[in-house]
Amino acid sequence: NCFTTLTGVVKKMAVTEFSLMKTTSENSKASIEPLLNSTGPTVSLNIPYATAELLIAVLSVAGNILVSVAVVKNKQLRTVTNYFLVSLAIADVCVGALAIPCAIMTDLGIPRFNLYLCVLMLSVLIMLTQSSIFSLLAVAVERYIAIFLPFQYQRIMTHRNAVLIIIITWILAFLIGLVPMMGWHKSSPESGFCRFTSVVNMTYMVYFNFFGCVLMPLIVMFIIYARIFIEVKGQIKRIAADTIHQDAQAKQADSIKREMKTATSLFLVLFLFTICWIPLHVINCFILFCPQCNIPLPLLLATIILSHANSAVNPILYAYKMKSFRHTFKTMFMCCRNSVKPEEG
Repeated sequence: NCFTTLTGVVKKMAVTEFSLMKTTSENSKASIEPLLNSTGPTVSLNIPYATAELLIAVLSVAGNILVSVAVVKNKQLRTVTNYFLVSLAIADVCVGALAIPCAIMTDLGIPRFNLYLCVLMLSVLIMLTQSSIFSLLAVAVERYIAIFLPFQYQRIMTHRNAVLIIIITWILAFLIGLVPMMGWHKSSPESGFCRFTSVVNMTYMVYFNFFGCVLMPLIVMFIIYARIFIEVKGQIKRIAADTIHQDAQAKQADSIKREMKTATSLFLVLFLFTICWIPLHVINCFILFCPQCNIPLPLLLATIILSHANSAVNPILYAYKMKSFRHTFKTMFMCCRNSVKPEEG
């Protein structure tokens, strides 16, 4: 009887221990599953997106460094206009070296559970975009002064003033980009993933950034170039109608036509910037004003790629449309080819 009683007690203890182990296992599984099956985005590398971004990054860095070196090497390229284009090129180099790696990281949701580092990374993207816009605005204003105030141009647009304007534009871009860091951002998402739409406040992106800091300068620039084109065409017509001072007028006409060609090339830079960046801002507007609208991920990634591609396009545009840059690029390539040729014994 004692043996039977002892056996029964052991069996009960074994059953109780097994039940406790099963309950503990189920509770542990229940507590881990929400973390594994988080409603946040899955961390997986989008190979086509990352490949496209890396290709753009390489082209942006290489092409815009080439632009900067060309201006440094060729004294004829050291004009006030080109100083602003170098500022734009530096912003584009930073897009390739900093912004695109940050964009790939945020596509992966990195950094996770670090809100302020995430906001800082996204603020860098905004700052570089703003710097590009201010550089384009500086170019437009400089061209406006050259056409409408030709006699005051040398006094107003000195190289020193150009450098001062560039410094001011970068400081303003830095301050605008850091606005989210000052508190104008969303709280940390439950998943902890660093995603642009889940961290950056769309009210800031649409009302402050897009309407105030992107759209308004773009409208001003388009108005400036429209006035430039109207004025230059008017001057060409007036010169053509003057038949008395033909020799002097012919030289003036050539000068005005060169200004027209330069303005056209610079306007094309602005136009391509607008084409590349507006789609992404339009999607931001949809996210804010139509939260129930489902934006397809491929469409969102395509607009991001398009916006970054603008940084790689500018050097190609300079080489194609601007003779001075094209000639300098050819000279630099020829020098490189000659320097790598093996010496003949």
